[in-house]
Amino acid sequence: MKTNLISKSETTQLLKIVSEKWKIDLPKVKNLKVYEIDDEIQLITGNEIKILKIKDEHLPFLSEITTLEKFPYVQVDMGAVKFMCKGANLMRPGIKKFSEFSKDDIVCIVEESQNKFLAVGKSIVDSSELDNMDKGEVLKNLHYISDKAWEISKTL
Repeated sequence: MKTNLISKSETTQLLKIVSEKWKIDLPKVKNLKVYEIDDEIQLITGNEIKILKIKDEHLPFLSEITTLEKFPYVQVDMGAVKFMCKGANLMRPGIKKFSEFSKDDIVCIVEESQNKFLAVGKSIVDSSELDNMDKGEVLKNLHYISDKAWEISKTL
């Protein structure tokens, strides 16, 4: 696995892109380190921030609770938990509660008993459509507990 520090200008540019996409203010970070997990996945870490880059998508890393809490969420029933942790996309029947989000937003998936973050996905539909849905895909699961990035992060 390759590791490198990125320059101040690259750091500033990256944080600007990510904060615009995520619609949240990110802390100013000086030294960002990039871990190349494979050809398509990078883990970008710095003081108080971890960003997972999969292809062109920047996602909050699942260990960063304070960052994850700023995102819209979907709460799933206990029956959906094992599927979320294996990378399955989220289907409408598994959803108990949700906050407002738009199509293509980054949304966190939490379980109902202890509100633990299980996964981060991208919405396929608008949250306003959920009340009228009985079945179908709601979120594309992009990063989940036990995925490759999660397992590798434990060794860093």
